[in-house]
Formats: sequence, structure tokens, C-alpha cells
Amino acid sequence: MDYTLAALKIFGSQLAGSTEAPSSEGSSPAQMLFGIRFQRAWMQVPNGRQGVLLSANYNESGEGRLVLDDGSCVAELFVLPKEAEGRRRLAGMYVMVIGAYIAEQSKDNYPAIKVHKMVDLSDQPDREAMWYMEVAEAYNLFYLPFSVASPPS
Repeated sequence: MDYTLAALKIFGSQLAGSTEAPSSEGSSPAQMLFGIRFQRAWMQVPNGRQGVLLSANYNESGEGRLVLDDGSCVAELFVLPKEAEGRRRLAGMYVMVIGAYIAEQSKDNYPAIKVHKMVDLSDQPDREAMWYMEVAEAYNLFYLPFSVASPPS
């Protein structure tokens, strides 16, 4: 994982527009979106009233596979035992997710994210409205200028 690359703040549906980044000597595999090379995505994923936790399966070793709806698409989340330990996520929670976008494991048109951090924001009353504003702000201030400067070839 190259932590010098951006962690894009996006809706799950925007991951479908990403492409494999051109490789160069010494660079690690990455994706491109808005003209920005990235490996990690930052998403807030609601479930319950606005979205639906479609499934949450944890195996005996503690690894979890969650299928969540963020209001823009369904995303598949892979949770390592370290992240799941003592903090299993349940239906009705509103969570913020940061993790590696693993395009090769995406199937059924679901983006796949290997979770690095998951935070329960269920107790935050303005969480959803603030998230939509944050994504729009990030797009307008950071991603749009890159996409205009680097149109797809």
C-alpha cells in the first residue's frame, strides 16, 4: 500500500468510473479517478433508514464480509479480524469506512473495499447531511480541477 497516494472521499457509485492506473517503474498497482492516482477510498456508508445492511457475515477467525448500501450503490466490505474484534457492525448502524479499493475482487458490479478503519457514527445527528456536503466540496475543490487538467485519453 502506497500511503503517499490520495484516499479519495467519494460515493461508492463513483468507484465504477475508475480505471487501472498506468504503471511505471517502482510504482505499486493503483486506480485512476478524476485524473488522480489512488489506492484507498473514504466512504460513509449509511444503513437503516437511508440504506440497507444487506448482509454481515463473520467467520470463525473473525474476518467479516459486509454488503452495504451507501445510497448511491451497493459496496462489499472485507473486514480483517483486527478491525472486527469487539466491534462487529450490525444492521441499523451508520458507519464511516476508509479502506483499500480492491478492484480485482469487485464482482456483481459492487465495488470492493478492504477496510482499514470503520467508525460508528450512529450517534451523530447530522452525519448524513455533512457527508454529502463533504463529498461535494472535495469534488469541487480537489477532483474537478484535476479532471479538467487531465482529460481522459
